[in-house]
Amino acid sequence: MKPFETNSWKKIKTYFKTIKNNRILTNFEQPEHLKTFTFDFNGIYFDFSKHRWDIEMLKYFVGFAEEIQTRQAIEAMFTGQIINKTEQRAVLHTALRQSDDKPVVVNGENIIPEIRKAEEQLKSFTQKVISGQWKGLTGKSITDVVNIGIGGSDLGPKMVVKALSDYRNHLNIHFLSNIDPFELDQLLNEINLETTLFVIVSKSFSTQETLTNARNVQKIYIKQFGKKAIAKHFVTVSTQLDKAHAFGIEPENIFPMWDWVGGRYSLWSPAGIAIPLAIGYDNFQKLKSGAYDMDKHFRSEAFYQNLPVIAAFLTVLYNNLYDFETEAYIPYTDKLQYLPDFLQQLIMESNGKSTTLSNERIAWQTGNIVWGNIGTNAQHSFFQLLHQGTKIVPVNFIAEKHNRNTKFENNHKILLANMVAQAEALMIGDTNDVPYKNFEGDRPSTTILLDEITPESLGSLLAYYEHKTFTEAWLWQINAFDQFGVELGKRLVNRIIEDLNKLTHPHDVSTKALIKQIIAK
Repeated sequence: MKPFETNSWKKIKTYFKTIKNNRILTNFEQPEHLKTFTFDFNGIYFDFSKHRWDIEMLKYFVGFAEEIQTRQAIEAMFTGQIINKTEQRAVLHTALRQSDDKPVVVNGENIIPEIRKAEEQLKSFTQKVISGQWKGLTGKSITDVVNIGIGGSDLGPKMVVKALSDYRNHLNIHFLSNIDPFELDQLLNEINLETTLFVIVSKSFSTQETLTNARNVQKIYIKQFGKKAIAKHFVTVSTQLDKAHAFGIEPENIFPMWDWVGGRYSLWSPAGIAIPLAIGYDNFQKLKSGAYDMDKHFRSEAFYQNLPVIAAFLTVLYNNLYDFETEAYIPYTDKLQYLPDFLQQLIMESNGKSTTLSNERIAWQTGNIVWGNIGTNAQHSFFQLLHQGTKIVPVNFIAEKHNRNTKFENNHKILLANMVAQAEALMIGDTNDVPYKNFEGDRPSTTILLDEITPESLGSLLAYYEHKTFTEAWLWQINAFDQFGVELGKRLVNRIIEDLNKLTHPHDVSTKALIKQIIAK
């Protein structure tokens, strides 16, 4: 299927020519504009009104989505069909948050009983650790948990643990991802080995960064306490039982992973084990419940009112018609500090593709560049470019109305006032006779306002972004669920590691020069 050769896309292009020079403010002259583009969903307010489109353009996009069978694609994902064609896998992170036991069949087997079994294992384990029943080798309860993982095994759980700080228990949660020894050195200075539990999250139990860090810590335990300490201080999430057991981890402390859950979609699975350890298993279930609410909305709601679909329409509008190549995510809450990092992986690893679903070289732009930082910090760094630069960057503002624990309510009001002011300034601009003081305005933005960041509302928000990403991929006709682009560097690194001892492998001139610089005494 070639989406941009369809009749519906031709209609979009034709209509686009008539509105592309209209200012965003003129859209509000339509009485229904604000009502059409604002939505309340489970305590979250979505405002898509400050964009370079109107009600008629939304209708054309709905027709486009229908012509390329977007509804059927959504249903194929939820029902366990093999939609990740390059790896011959179903894509069922949604099954992990399904609240009922309605069967979901993959390769002839209902996966729901397997999910429920893993949930019980996770619940029992996390309760033991939180309650103090789990003891280290010297008989002391656990005070610190270190999640060793990278990519989806790090970014999602780390983001959620930070976001739900208001729900944290007494455990100190640390994340070790980078192979840079500085991070490990610093961590070891902060923890007591007798009261620390390490969680190795690696589907293959061979991820280079993760296993290198894990083995470094393993050696320290064996040297200080003996091999028997490993079973008391290490658990893992992996499919490789033999490798994990050989490491010293007991079989009952190995949690499952499945091929039908991709890494960047895995925080809902045992790979997100740091989350229930940080906030308790009941709150972890509430996080999944909020995501399930968004799943049901995405699966059944008409495209005119379907939040992830509307958001995906905007990405395609800007990427493929306006030629805006990036989008900024600015959370006006420190709790969501790691959200831009999480979204970079979710969106750019999913949609950074240059071949179609039929494995042909693509002839259109895909995969917007995602970046951002927290407000108000961002206002004092890159907002100058957003307001007066030559590049137009659609902005996504995210905030919470109420901060339940703050003693400084006035600070929170000022924070929200800044967010609203920035969205307004981007849209309306300011005319001035002095060119360097002139603000053109007409810069688009989406605002997402949560009543409060709770496990439920955060779950809904994250599922919204997951489904937005999938919808964009379908509209572009690419596979959102493989990531072969990171494999080449992984293959080459082992050769280069060998060359850091003795240069023997063939390389280009520049690479050889770099290796020689590194190994030079």
